[in-house]
Amino acid sequence: MPRALTILLGIACAVIVLFGMREVASILGPVVLALVLVIAVAPVRNRLARVGAPAWVQVIVPFLIVLLVLLGMVAVLTFSITQLASLLPAYAPQFQQLLTDAQNFATTHGISNAQLNKAIQSFDPAKVIGLAQSLASSLLGVLSSLFLIVVLLLAMCLDTPGMARIIAAGENTKPHLVAALATFADKTRRYLIVSTVFGLICSALDVTALSILDVPLPILWGVLALITNYIPNIGFVLGLIPPAMLALLDGGLKQMLLVIAAYIAINVVIQSFIQPKFLGDAVGLSTTMTFLSLIVWAFVLGPLGALLAIPLSLLTRALLVDSDPGAGWAAALISGAPPESPRSAA
Repeated sequence: MPRALTILLGIACAVIVLFGMREVASILGPVVLALVLVIAVAPVRNRLARVGAPAWVQVIVPFLIVLLVLLGMVAVLTFSITQLASLLPAYAPQFQQLLTDAQNFATTHGISNAQLNKAIQSFDPAKVIGLAQSLASSLLGVLSSLFLIVVLLLAMCLDTPGMARIIAAGENTKPHLVAALATFADKTRRYLIVSTVFGLICSALDVTALSILDVPLPILWGVLALITNYIPNIGFVLGLIPPAMLALLDGGLKQMLLVIAAYIAINVVIQSFIQPKFLGDAVGLSTTMTFLSLIVWAFVLGPLGALLAIPLSLLTRALLVDSDPGAGWAAALISGAPPESPRSAA
């Protein structure tokens, strides 16, 4: 078969698979999240197994660790979003004043404001307030997804010892696949640990800076900064926009600029200069592939796909590239590093 036809067929199959995954995103997303969380706490289970803990302890302890983290984060977000929904109506006059100032600026500088007037007349601050209130009410849907995630977590924790034995048994017949899956688990775990540690550092510093600047709901924005730290490339910007806009409404342009400066000083320095030194080449994805991963998985699974873009790409690489001993050139293309020559390997 001609190589061009093979490539076209591969692309067509990939498109069909991605659109199929998108149709079942409400199920696939929680499944992948549960899998990643089980991989993250696997060292706890291995440590318990080495010290001779009973099988039920090896299951329940990792499960409880993940469950407590999830419930704690949901509790903080629920409380904070409820506070935000009750706080936003007080900023309706500030919304209107900002629009008026924008209109005056356009008029002063000779900008045609016909369209601006139309936009101002159609703008209703109540819509923004209603959006926040609907976001608070939609937490019930999040809780239902959380229930599915918890059930999947428990099932995967119960199956983990048996699955580990099955994968180990295939080491003789499928050594490359077993090695690729082990590498995927190791890279995913290292990525999650490093991202979580530096995300906690960034969020703590962000909360401190927002508290000093007297921006409302600093805890909410700190949790948001922690969550968006898992989104590659654009996570910092997504975590900055809400507190910056609230600072603009609460304290004006000066306070917004101070918030932006604080976030840049904290997040850019840590995430761009310090965190990569610890993460190193653990991810094994080039900058271009990381950004493409974000676009593709956000398209397929929505916001959850953006959070899980790196683990999903690592899993795809393990199944399709690393498990094939003849795909070294593809691995080099994905990682952005030249393949090791036999002479250098020796």
